Amino acid sequence: MKKELTADSAAAAARHARYGTLPERIRFEDMTEEVESAPGGAAASYDPEGSWKSYSCLALDLGL
Repeated sequence: MKKELTADSAAAAARHARYGTLPERIRFEDMTEEVESAPGGAAASYDPEGSWKSYSCLALDLGL
């Protein structure tokens, strides 16, 4: 007894032939990595005296 292909099963077979199977699932634990941060990090690079250089104010830009 031969199994008849319907339109849905033929489309599914064509999709499987073209794209194959989905890749294996990746566990959440494998997607994340915990590392120790360097001491000082971003806090050591903050310079309050030089922060005025990046300050933006619309009133100052317009000369008001």
